[in-house]
Amino acid sequence: MITAQNVNHLKLSPHMPGNSRVEAKKRRVERGVGDEQLTMRVFLALILTRIPPGKWLLSLDRTNWDFGESPMNLLVLGVVQGGYTIPLVWDALEHTGKSDTHTRMWLVSQLLRVFPASRWRGLVADREFIGAEWFRFLRKSRIKRAVRVKKNTRLDGLRASEWFDDIAQGQNRCLAEKAWVFGEVMQVVATRSPAGDLVLIATDFNVWDTVVLYRMRWSVECTFGSLKSRGFDLERTGMSDPQALERLFGFVVLAWLSCLQVGVWRSQHKPIKTLKHGRKAISLPAYGTQYLIHALRWGHETLPALLLLLTQPVSPLGQQKSRVVGY
Repeated sequence: MITAQNVNHLKLSPHMPGNSRVEAKKRRVERGVGDEQLTMRVFLALILTRIPPGKWLLSLDRTNWDFGESPMNLLVLGVVQGGYTIPLVWDALEHTGKSDTHTRMWLVSQLLRVFPASRWRGLVADREFIGAEWFRFLRKSRIKRAVRVKKNTRLDGLRASEWFDDIAQGQNRCLAEKAWVFGEVMQVVATRSPAGDLVLIATDFNVWDTVVLYRMRWSVECTFGSLKSRGFDLERTGMSDPQALERLFGFVVLAWLSCLQVGVWRSQHKPIKTLKHGRKAISLPAYGTQYLIHALRWGHETLPALLLLLTQPVSPLGQQKSRVVGY
């Protein structure tokens, strides 16, 4: 999958090792993706070996796309590191549109079994992930929250936007006292995005931490982009069966994580060039992909060291040097 940079079975088949026919290799790919023993817990166990010790920020989001007339809809919960969100658990929704509260609670509960709340710095999420039962569940699970709320959310009898309509770009402001937000006593922090949108965040953190942490939510969009059109072309899959889609997503996450890890390692030895506009010439996953494909295809002398690297946690240096912007 790494060398093919694709999830389509026909395009994956020629990259399988061995001298068998392409048709036989295609059946091997299909059997692998169809193996019901490869549950989310298996993928989670493999991914957790690559997460460094310590407390980490978690991000919850959803990605969706259409393949012909088949809608694909994945709810993903992952750890923020190095300007990206590393998916840990996910659920293929059998409908279009938003996730429901019970599905979110189930997903968080699955992760809490092996990644306890003591390792969660907190959870960031967008306006889709709100509600009284959901907020109460997070508090009882001892998970700090920084969740964006809608402008029409009621705070002490007024719409949330009425409290902060006059806030300017670059300003951060909070309520004088905590307010009831979806049945929970929380602080509400407001800022204005570069596009001029009012951003309201119900939070358990202080003002500055809330703004900094919520900006990191954008890292999940970077991950989705490099899993899809800018990386493994996940949108090309025609799988509509939810369990098969979840298994395929697990394979893609493992392949992408390997590329990210090599990219972080390589950037420490040979930093990525910064262009005139201030952005990096190439992303960390793409940087690692180039090097890893070359090593795999030509049996480069660094291949044994790279394979050993991929059994270890991702270097936290990638996070220290990253700069995530956006809302």
